[in-house]
Amino acid sequence: MELGRLLFYDPVLSGGKDVACATCHHPDFGYAESIDLSIGVNGKGLGEKRRFNQGNNIPFTKRNSQSLLNTAFNGIGPDGQYTPEEAPMFWDLRAKGLEEQAAMPMKTLEEMRGHGFGEELITDEVVKRVNSIAGYQRLFKKVFPESNAVTLTDITKALAAFQRSLTASGSRFDQFMRGDRSALSDREQEGMRLFIQSGCARCHSGPMLSDFKSHVLGAPDNEKLPVSDSGILGTYGFRTPTLRNLKFTRPYMHNGKFQTLNDVLFFYEDMHGKPPRNRNVDRTRLDPLAAAVRVEFKDINTIVEFLNTLNDPDYDKRYPRPFRADYRLGIYQLKFKP
Repeated sequence: MELGRLLFYDPVLSGGKDVACATCHHPDFGYAESIDLSIGVNGKGLGEKRRFNQGNNIPFTKRNSQSLLNTAFNGIGPDGQYTPEEAPMFWDLRAKGLEEQAAMPMKTLEEMRGHGFGEELITDEVVKRVNSIAGYQRLFKKVFPESNAVTLTDITKALAAFQRSLTASGSRFDQFMRGDRSALSDREQEGMRLFIQSGCARCHSGPMLSDFKSHVLGAPDNEKLPVSDSGILGTYGFRTPTLRNLKFTRPYMHNGKFQTLNDVLFFYEDMHGKPPRNRNVDRTRLDPLAAAVRVEFKDINTIVEFLNTLNDPDYDKRYPRPFRADYRLGIYQLKFKP
């Protein structure tokens, strides 16, 4: 796990050595990011202060950075059963399991690769770099004694092990569900009842408050993108996100289009009886479960109060211990201590 933590904060995994996994999945922001679309390579700063460098020719990332908290439980059903290696990843479900997911940002131009390497060459370069660092050689040999040299599989296994350690399951909602009836106020319990009654819980269900399936909602496009994001296989469907730790993971939706939870609920209120807000999605294409949601304006603040009980601030925020780090510009310069 600690080896994965080191890699997670190390820009050696990016093409230009200027961005780490933690740049867009930072503990200060619930292992997500506080902007709508992330700036990966060729950027500086963190969160809302992050900007592209001058002379930039890199686009924004295509979608909002999802939280890594509790990704160990992606795909878990109401019965508690799931298969980690089949766990659904990303907004468009293009990866299964954290190991497969871990390699994809390295290969993506705007996330970590940059223009310096082709998609078919970058992982070989990353593996070569890690193999050239004596400290990593020692750590990988200790963790993977069967390997004669660091491999991409070893790197993704280490990253996945760290991400699986990032859990937060002590929210007031969790305490309530474990039997502490005093954990939620009467108004918060009313918000939970309205959340279920309105139909939100049809998709936001189970331990992670997500069915992890694709749904077409017709959310508006983000103007920062040059073309409309058509989602999974061109359907305009996107995976249901978890509702846990929403306080730390704004803005919301697949492209960060909504800044507040009230905005999200206003969107669902408008869904009933009004045209979809995405001009590429007509009403006949809306997911039947989403179209059946009935959020009343008068109930929105009460539902939001319930949603705020899903936050657990007590999660692992530790930086790598054996390394020094410079976080001033959101560029992680990590070196083994002498």
